[in-house]
Amino acid sequence: MQNWITLLAEFKQEQIPIAFITVSKCLGSTPCVVGSRMIVTKDKQIYGTIGGGNLEFKAIDEAIIAINENRIIESSYTLGPEFEQCCGGKVEFIIEPMNQSPELFLFGAGHIGVEICKLLVDMPFKVNLIDSRDDWFSNLELDSSIATHQTTETDFKTFKDVVKWGSNSYVLVLTHNHAIDFDIIAMALQNQTKFLGLIGSKTKKVRFNNMLIKEMNIPEGMTNVVCPIGLDIGGHTPKEIAISVVAQLLQVHYKSLAN
Repeated sequence: MQNWITLLAEFKQEQIPIAFITVSKCLGSTPCVVGSRMIVTKDKQIYGTIGGGNLEFKAIDEAIIAINENRIIESSYTLGPEFEQCCGGKVEFIIEPMNQSPELFLFGAGHIGVEICKLLVDMPFKVNLIDSRDDWFSNLELDSSIATHQTTETDFKTFKDVVKWGSNSYVLVLTHNHAIDFDIIAMALQNQTKFLGLIGSKTKKVRFNNMLIKEMNIPEGMTNVVCPIGLDIGGHTPKEIAISVVAQLLQVHYKSLAN
């Protein structure tokens, strides 16, 4: 079998989501050995084998779940008659999804937004900072890992196009304008996100909730929006608020991996 490190590096370079299956334990008679490995892509292409047959079919199905939900899965199977594999042994394996780093789309490059970006350097998140104000980014000093996107308020389509919607998408709304905040929240609620957060008071949340229901025909209103954002740590400066928000993002991310 080809070098696993080389193969995994190729998938990482292309940012292709995969699941990496490793047999961690074998008891009795089994069609594989500890350390047997297999890679599964989202369209069920496989590289390597963990023994073939129904065991492998089960592993592939679970690998797709691991990719779609971006979580580690540990499985154990006894190879009895229901598998049409009468080895009688037991196989345990771990399935690790790869190349699906959470991606943050942060609307609003104000004081708090910039502090959040600084704190997320070298964290698991790929960070996109988005702002509609002219030449705003020219005055900001940001780490090279932060992707910046200049949008325009007159062409609202640019807001939607910059986000990669899906189960790895985290969206934070912290713009300089409440009307823009509302438009982004309404847009995001009609697309898939892992986390959707809005900066603001409880009063702002109630107001947006009523507008979403009455004006946008979104019956759930603000139910799926975190507002106010951030864990309650008691601080109120931009950096302290940013710390509370980053802690919340990491909490959501790591909890999702554990479930």
